[in-house]
Amino acid sequence: MSMKRSFILLCLLSMSFICLGTAQAAKFPEKPINYLIPFNPGGESDIFARAQQPLLEKALGQSVLISYKTGGGGSVGWNDLIRSKPDGYSTAGFNLPHIILQPLQRKASGFGTKDIEPVMIFMNTPNILAVPVNSPYKTLKDFLEAAKAKPGALTLGGSGSSSANHIGVVRLNKLAGVNISYVPFTGTGDAMPAFLGGHVAGLMTYTTMATQYKNDMRVLAVATAERFPVLPDVPTFKELGYDITEGAYRGLAVPPKTPKEIIDILYKACAKVNADPEFAKKMTEMGFLLENLDPAASAKLVDKLTVEYSAMLDELK
Repeated sequence: MSMKRSFILLCLLSMSFICLGTAQAAKFPEKPINYLIPFNPGGESDIFARAQQPLLEKALGQSVLISYKTGGGGSVGWNDLIRSKPDGYSTAGFNLPHIILQPLQRKASGFGTKDIEPVMIFMNTPNILAVPVNSPYKTLKDFLEAAKAKPGALTLGGSGSSSANHIGVVRLNKLAGVNISYVPFTGTGDAMPAFLGGHVAGLMTYTTMATQYKNDMRVLAVATAERFPVLPDVPTFKELGYDITEGAYRGLAVPPKTPKEIIDILYKACAKVNADPEFAKKMTEMGFLLENLDPAASAKLVDKLTVEYSAMLDELK
């Protein structure tokens, strides 16, 4: 076969794939969409998805079925996602830094960061450092002075290893010159019984917990650039002299090779949900910070954070 004929054949094949993707998108969705949560029920991913569900169903004109597959800090669910048919009917929640750090730290994670195809990053939950309401530590200064007096004795629980909570403790230790022990739990919900029972001195957790357990915890600092709207009386770490801005970004993902046209349909549905005034008000009051990153902007943030987190791998061991 001549090079000219080979080139023509390649062009025809490419055009057929494009036409196939366009045809699929024209009909999408024709059946219920699966929305996999790779964490335990009751965490931030689940709470947000449950609030999205009725609005997504309205936007897409199909049922959205939420299911769970836990294990490996989300990796079990993400492995399931990337092996699913790339037709838009298999979707999953994803988290940063989880999908970045897991492949970097564990060859056995089973997936690469680039295997997770982002549809949209739709929210962020900044870190907070919180102690029980009856704790002797009234301020971050009190807490850090106690940590300096007894290196390694003070404990902060959090959601998972190599997570935003874990990174927050690592950065605080480095900047404050202390040695606070980090205790990982399988999720924010699982950390609360230990916190309420006094088994840890405090939590490096998320803003959502501050609103949900406002009568049970005293928030000493929040890891945002400016004061968090629903926690106006809580100082930022930066105000207190520690340059820490950290939290977990969350969004929706599909398997690799999902047609762009289908990704765009899912993105527009998610963006429409975030733009709903009642939804936005409810989520903000619960401690979520809404984000509106389209597929390209989401991928760009993943690339940026991959560089940032790769530089601190040794500190997370």
